[in-house]
Amino acid sequence: MDKKTEDFYIRLKSELEESTTWPAVYLYKFIVPTNETNINLVENTFNNMGAVIQTHSSKTGKYTSISINVTMQNADKVIEKYQELSTIEGIISL
Repeated sequence: MDKKTEDFYIRLKSELEESTTWPAVYLYKFIVPTNETNINLVENTFNNMGAVIQTHSSKTGKYTSISINVTMQNADKVIEKYQELSTIEGIISL
């Protein structure tokens, strides 16, 4: 992990711990290049967690936005999911 990414996660953890009482529902938002593999990889990361997942294709169909509402136990668990999904080519975390 590069220094910029590491700093981002450190800052995110600090902000989450200050602003949230855990466990809490957390909203993840991602944009991925549209293909079934990318969408399934994101959705499968939240399997068996009671997540509410919504997908929406862009006008051109090139990209798909994915919103996930899920109860997370703490800031570390939130960050773990971001790190898991960061391996998907072209994914953008919002």
